[in-house]
Amino acid sequence: MSRIGKQPIEVPKGADVTLDGQGVRVKGPKGELTFEVHSDITVVLEDGVLTVTRPSDEPQHRALHGLTRMLVANMIEGVMNGFSKTLEIQGVGYRALQKGSGIELQLGYSHTIEYPAPDGVSLELPDQTTIVVAGPDKQKVGQAAAEIRAFRPPEPYKGKGIRYRGEHVRRKAGKTAGA
Repeated sequence: MSRIGKQPIEVPKGADVTLDGQGVRVKGPKGELTFEVHSDITVVLEDGVLTVTRPSDEPQHRALHGLTRMLVANMIEGVMNGFSKTLEIQGVGYRALQKGSGIELQLGYSHTIEYPAPDGVSLELPDQTTIVVAGPDKQKVGQAAAEIRAFRPPEPYKGKGIRYRGEHVRRKAGKTAGA
């Protein structure tokens, strides 16, 4: 039995969970999320506790069991508290500017890069070198942060680029003068 899949999910006060067939809809203060559960997996709501069950021990069912449980738990966590990722820009002249709901990045290229905020994701700039990607959907927040980071990933020689807060960039020694 999946250790993650068999854990019950407590539905906190303020979260409204609705099950209709294979669909799960979660509403909360931060928004509303929906998810279509695989036809073999069953989700049951009893007394404010969600339980996810599987029909057999086949490898596919075992994989779907834990996955479904975590996706539903993340939906509840997202509509109650939200998720966020913080990106840091490092490099001389590298900066970000707020442009409507999106951002405009200057990353050492001959042009600026405009990145519009995806649906359900907000982009905030506490300062010119910090980007906070936030929203109720963990997958969308992670995808948006990865897309922004991909514009200029950190390079190993000077460490310039966009990195996640707390990410360690392994530095390489440059060329040494030859004889």
